Amino acid sequence: AIGRILRTGAKMLLLDEPTEGLAPVIIQQIGRTIARLKGEGFTIVLVEQNFRFASTVADRHYVVEQGKVIDMIPNDQLDANIDKIEAYLGV
Repeated sequence: AIGRILRTGAKMLLLDEPTEGLAPVIIQQIGRTIARLKGEGFTIVLVEQNFRFASTVADRHYVVEQGKVIDMIPNDQLDANIDKIEAYLGV
């Protein structure tokens, strides 16, 4: 699906749960592809429940509850907000 979008010339991608149900080796490849596309100037909106994966590729993390953004945590501030993140994730 990512390849088909790239042929259109789009510079923004919306990826909804791209890792769902995939083997870890495929998830790693998707992560490398997202990182490469970011490096080429693409804007990527990633909707992902796999927080471990999202934290490796995202610049910012938005928490959505009942359709509303209730928080935003920059990726470089994840460690400082671990208690808040665990509360959101129900850990």
